[in-house]
Amino acid sequence: MRSPGSLKAWTVLALVGLAALSLTVLSIWRNDILQALLNPQLPYTVYRPPPPPDYRTGTAWALDPGPLRSGDPHADVFFIHPTTFDGGRDWNGPIDARAAARVLTRDMLPNYAGPFASSGRLFAPRYRQASLYASLTLFDDALEAREFAYGDVRAAFAEFITRTPRERPFLLVGVEQGGTLGDRLLREVIAADPALRRRLVAAYLIEAAAPAADHGSESPTPACDSPARTGCVLGWTSVPWLDFGRAQRIVNRSVVWGSAGHLVGLTGRPLLCVNPLLGRVSDAEAPARLNLGAANATGLEWGTRPGFMARQVGARCLAGVLRISRPRSASLLPSGGWARRLRVAPYNLFWADLEADAQRRLATWFASRPLPVSPPR
Repeated sequence: MRSPGSLKAWTVLALVGLAALSLTVLSIWRNDILQALLNPQLPYTVYRPPPPPDYRTGTAWALDPGPLRSGDPHADVFFIHPTTFDGGRDWNGPIDARAAARVLTRDMLPNYAGPFASSGRLFAPRYRQASLYASLTLFDDALEAREFAYGDVRAAFAEFITRTPRERPFLLVGVEQGGTLGDRLLREVIAADPALRRRLVAAYLIEAAAPAADHGSESPTPACDSPARTGCVLGWTSVPWLDFGRAQRIVNRSVVWGSAGHLVGLTGRPLLCVNPLLGRVSDAEAPARLNLGAANATGLEWGTRPGFMARQVGARCLAGVLRISRPRSASLLPSGGWARRLRVAPYNLFWADLEADAQRRLATWFASRPLPVSPPR
């Protein structure tokens, strides 16, 4: 007969073993568990999306500069934010979802809209974004949710155009899901309108999959082939330098817009990759000394410039994917729970580089056009 002390020791060992087994199961199947928790469990054909936003009202905008005033910058920026809505009951998030709005205000706007605040008046619509769950799967329901979001973005852009004077230059900026939507807006609306093409200073498709062929040299919106070119596109999807598995998953699982307005697989086409450290299409390695400044702006009040950390990462485009070296600062490494790690990083490795790129292209745009107003200060 075992002594009470022996029985207690065996009980502790059993509990430790059970805990270790549970952690192993969570480690192996954590993404599957997360997907199950976020899955709306409803076919999109019978799904009723949240009410549409009215872009004539301020509540439909995360950033709204209001009417044009004397002293405003001489350009405008249309910013499409990345995924902030995790999922659950809805395939598409309502624009007033509190948790999603907090992520947008705290993480995404300071880190990704912030670099363009000095370039123009910033317009950032709220839209019925596809959930984080929809970006984790390629099932038809998820693709339909992502396609649905485009209708809101196109409506917001139409309102944006009514509020910007004719011939006034603008920049298009989209991040992750917002970048994919921006790519469709670029090709279906902007490229199809000569007047809009003339006004486009540059489009930034950040961490967004776009086919390189759609922005070739003969395209109305070609990839940027020099740091000062205007009317062109900068786009990339990034992975850590030695993460070959993730790079291959991006190539295998990325979806892009097909000719019929539906999301389709790449089917062997190369991805667009414009190196943000070089400001042009190139497969040359850009060393970390070219990195003007990464920033972790999370939690900063809007309009506050973050502290920059220069020379944090090098970058190189390989097979359509931007490979980046490991940042030197721990504040520029993934952290937090599963959902946070699956969203776009709450920091920007190219904050100062994007700010400088936009200002350089704006300077080129104004230098080649006689205007009745002075160029940006």
